[in-house]
Amino acid sequence: MSCGGAKWCIVYVWWEIVVYFRHKVYRREVHLELYRNRSTDCGRFPGELFNYQDMLIGEYKHTLDPKKRLSVPSKWRMDLGTTLVVTRGLDNCLFVYPMREWEKITNKIGDLSLGQADTRSFNRFFLSGAVEVEVDSVGRILVPDYLKEYAGLDAKVVLAGLHTHIEIWDETKWTDTMTQIEQQADSLAEKLGTIGVL
Repeated sequence: MSCGGAKWCIVYVWWEIVVYFRHKVYRREVHLELYRNRSTDCGRFPGELFNYQDMLIGEYKHTLDPKKRLSVPSKWRMDLGTTLVVTRGLDNCLFVYPMREWEKITNKIGDLSLGQADTRSFNRFFLSGAVEVEVDSVGRILVPDYLKEYAGLDAKVVLAGLHTHIEIWDETKWTDTMTQIEQQADSLAEKLGTIGVL
């Protein structure tokens, strides 16, 4: 990975951590509102809405079968729901969003000015490649050919949970990327410490 690529990884991980803390506050507000309305979230009863630990975390190695079907870890399925959005991600991986998160991020993108060339370029990159996929009865999703090619996915892939969404990586690329990040973990922690995250 180039120096520029490593910097992007560091910035991205930092941003994910910052967004995580904001997301915790958002979920608390949503759960309180659901409780007041006696609604349910992902099939839970109102009394169970105060489990703030529900987030997508962890690393799982799975196999992309010849029909381009990929199993979603069972631990994540309740939080993800049955309809997901898969799109091009950064660093040549794929991003997978549950519909509730996809709607939030596209609303934010929609508020950006199309007068900026960078905004238009990112919209093309991020939105034009997005596709809705259904989780089948045994917990699998279908990865379209063009997204499989973009991420360079072989049979062995890694699914990484990043609290609000999932990343899908080719296993070799994931290993190389994590090696780079781990080598810079101390400096990354120091930067996060300066803003009070760690």
